[in-house]
Amino acid sequence: MHEIIKLENVSTTYEGEKRPAIKNINLSIKKNEFVYIVGPNAAGKTTLLETINGLLTPIQGKVQVFGQDVRKDGAKIRSEIGYVPQDFMVDQNEPYTALDVVLMGMYGKIGILKRVEDKHKAKALEVMELLGIKELANRPVGKLSGGQQQKVMIARALAKEPKILLLDEPFSNLDVESKEKIPKLIYQLHEERELTTLVVTHDANQIIQNVNRIVIMNEGKIIAEKTGKKLISSLKEFWWLPHTEAVE
Repeated sequence: MHEIIKLENVSTTYEGEKRPAIKNINLSIKKNEFVYIVGPNAAGKTTLLETINGLLTPIQGKVQVFGQDVRKDGAKIRSEIGYVPQDFMVDQNEPYTALDVVLMGMYGKIGILKRVEDKHKAKALEVMELLGIKELANRPVGKLSGGQQQKVMIARALAKEPKILLLDEPFSNLDVESKEKIPKLIYQLHEERELTTLVVTHDANQIIQNVNRIVIMNEGKIIAEKTGKKLISSLKEFWWLPHTEAVE
């Protein structure tokens, strides 16, 4: 497997801030890997995903995705990335339906000036059905619950048919039943579609058993990486993570 994401000595600072949110990050992700990035709040996890996605420009270092420099080819790279941000809550007066939002994820491939056809709607509805939200298709997205909106955003990312999935706290607003079902579904689609998937979480209890690797962050740095059969239980040495029981 070759590296599909590579960061070399990367530091990123938010506008107006002097202190880097991530510092001297070196990370390589191979094609078809399923990787969890865990750590406490303010560890730099979200900043890492935004840097990989080209939404933030590093003040130091080099970021390559698909072998291309994110600084130069960010828009092209993002067309192949499905991204679910952490902060996505929609205003309750937002006029778009849930189906509209899922279709927005497909605009890069449809073409923003081209007409959405029945085949595109059928594909969007198929993904929504997988996530159990097809019946919400014609409801205003702003009127949906936080958990329902989260599923809509996941459907939007998957409908894009990306090569890479970047999911930032994608299960935080889900109900108990969905927190068990959706991670398994994400992994199933990861396998079927041969994706490369990075999932950010502060709750190690959400980690599924099949994960290839766990990257542990704290205070803007990668402090450890875990692989192997017992990688879930090995997280117990990090006292600020909750007791971990992998989703089987």
